[in-house]
Amino acid sequence: MPKTAFVNLTTGQISVAETDADTLRRWLGGRGYAASILFDNVGPDVVPLDADNWLIFSVGPLTGTPWPTAARYHVTFKSPLTGAYGYANGGGFFGPELAHAGYDALFVVGRAPSPVLLHVTPDDVEILPADSLWGLEVSAVEEKLTSGDPKRGRVACIGPAGEHLVRFAGIISDRSRAAGRCGGGAVMGSKNLKAVWVEAQGHGKDVPAEFKAVAREASRRLTAHPGIQSLSRWGTAHLIAPKNASGDLPAKNHQFPQVPFVNRVDAEALDGYVVQHKGCYACPIRCGRVSRVPRGPYATHTGGPEYETIDALGPMCWLDDMAAIIHANWRCNELGLDTISTGVVIAFAMECHQRGLLQDAELSLEWGDPQTVLGLIERIARREGIGELLAEGTARAARAIGPEAEPLAMQVKGMELPRQEPRIAKGFGLGHATSNRGADHLYALPTIDLAGAWDVAERLFPDLLPDLMDVANETYKPDMVVYTEHYNAVSDALGICKFSTTETFALFPEDVARGLSLLLGHEITGDELLLVGERIVNLERLYNVRQGFARAQDRLPRRFTAEPVDVWAFTPHPETGEMVRSAEPVRRAALIDLERMLDRYYALRGWTSEGVPTRDTLCRLGLEGIYVP
Repeated sequence: MPKTAFVNLTTGQISVAETDADTLRRWLGGRGYAASILFDNVGPDVVPLDADNWLIFSVGPLTGTPWPTAARYHVTFKSPLTGAYGYANGGGFFGPELAHAGYDALFVVGRAPSPVLLHVTPDDVEILPADSLWGLEVSAVEEKLTSGDPKRGRVACIGPAGEHLVRFAGIISDRSRAAGRCGGGAVMGSKNLKAVWVEAQGHGKDVPAEFKAVAREASRRLTAHPGIQSLSRWGTAHLIAPKNASGDLPAKNHQFPQVPFVNRVDAEALDGYVVQHKGCYACPIRCGRVSRVPRGPYATHTGGPEYETIDALGPMCWLDDMAAIIHANWRCNELGLDTISTGVVIAFAMECHQRGLLQDAELSLEWGDPQTVLGLIERIARREGIGELLAEGTARAARAIGPEAEPLAMQVKGMELPRQEPRIAKGFGLGHATSNRGADHLYALPTIDLAGAWDVAERLFPDLLPDLMDVANETYKPDMVVYTEHYNAVSDALGICKFSTTETFALFPEDVARGLSLLLGHEITGDELLLVGERIVNLERLYNVRQGFARAQDRLPRRFTAEPVDVWAFTPHPETGEMVRSAEPVRRAALIDLERMLDRYYALRGWTSEGVPTRDTLCRLGLEGIYVP
């Protein structure tokens, strides 16, 4: 019996009930189920770090099954970073453990009077004291609860950053898997909730034999896909070299789209430190890495780093030392910080210093200084010194510093940009602007043109070729973004990784629908899945509209709409191997017309010119009974 637990930390009341089947049919689960609950219960009057905010842990119907990449879980809340709709998504083994314990979701409300943890088993949910865990870093919490033994369950917890209400604190599971974005760790800390410890006690999900067979077939298709093979061999770091070549490797707070030291931070550089390849539950891709710096000031042993982390803590801060980047990644994991926002915040501080707007008595704040990067990570996590300012995120910090700092804050809706260069990756630029949780590469993940996936484009957009596949042509980028936003919502609702869907299109909606139909025992089509995805995106949009968000918030920093950027060719020197820049730029790129892209995007969605869903659109999606502006 799929069930949902409701936990009130203020009163200590806990109730468990069977999850409503009609609700799951309408929203699938995971992200969709949680979006509907947040919309109904957390309105505009709720302050994100007050007790009235809800923290929702949810999994999808595929989470914890043999379906390939079915390891994802979702955490949904009102974001302390954006003040609006927020969520984080994580992989590893925590989500499957929650699914194996029999839960679709945990709804956590209120605030405990002292630190607590939730202990979840198939038979019970308990609130236990956690005073002895408060103040501990992430690995110490997991060690105390499970002694590193997976048979004793899986833990999702916060570090000191969440306890100190850093607005971009994340929730960490499996010691290095981060549900990082939007500040869920701060919401968890505001509730005095240190950890959620799930012990499924050997339980699993019973699934039909026919479903297992289709899952095995899907897994074979994944492993045969060329894009998946690159992820398996190199992990996400395989993106660094080609992105640097194309001008899509953000550097120095997006002052540059490339670095001359790419050979020191690319996949081959990381490979020298990798000691293990890892995969999440039920994942044949195994894109995860465990890295070890054996000696020296940066000695460590940790999961990762992933591409986003390498760029955020490396090129964005002009740091070219892979050992230092690995060490910085480890500290973020231990302290419970989102590495994307952390790197962007540090780069913001460095550019503010470059322009004479910010000084610090202890740290140089100079580009490429590893001690500044590592020092700011520690100070931000504990809100010490300059960390008090930067823990608020770039938008708030810029307002505090003054108007000259605001154009230097690389954020949308208050959340720091992930590691794409919008002047090159035009679809990502639009996706960052329109994402309902703030700047986000995974809300849309429009990779079709950048990956040169002509076979996918011919299948999905045959009438829009070749313009759609021209990376510099903005005309049909909205069409791509709308489609992938829907498919990503489906992926999150089902509990599967986007590396199997929109990152590679190794599996299309029809493929996923075939497996889901066998699991649920009733037919569902790929088009029906995409309709649910569209419903989720529109409900999330309505949440933000209710907060007062509209077209004015779908904005990129001025740097991407008004400042052209040069792209250069880099070749290795035949004797030294160091990268040498071409004498002249190979091209100049700028995101010229965001307004025109927004117009088409809103029209395709059936929204007003201000980005508000119309009544006709809501009726078509079965949302006519909820709030209408």
